[in-house]
Amino acid sequence: VQLQAFGGGLVQAGGSLRLSCAASERTVSSYLMGWFRQAPGKEREFVAGIRGAAGTTFYADSVKGRFTISRDNAKKTMYLQMESLKPEDTAVYYCAADSRSWAGVPDTSNGRYRYWGQGTQVTVSS
Repeated sequence: VQLQAFGGGLVQAGGSLRLSCAASERTVSSYLMGWFRQAPGKEREFVAGIRGAAGTTFYADSVKGRFTISRDNAKKTMYLQMESLKPEDTAVYYCAADSRSWAGVPDTSNGRYRYWGQGTQVTVSS
């Protein structure tokens, strides 16, 4: 599975941005998929995930209520709608996916995902 993330850019604090992650296979509609981010000097951290055919969503506390993850199965694309952006949201954002129903680690863990896209930079100015 190949993933391609795009949609990053420069936005002022309080603004909005939508990231997209295009997948190479339609089967990702039943996959676990997620968004992670990595700020300079920090470890890559979980942002949001969407699980299985039912599309159950889950979020990091830091973005809950501001970010929305969704998936368009027909377009083989996952989205991250980001609202009320803050300077601390500045990071390189990565999309990820995995086909396994269980891998022995939490769905919020980097190690849970086998397929990764390239990052897209999001910069929020104050």
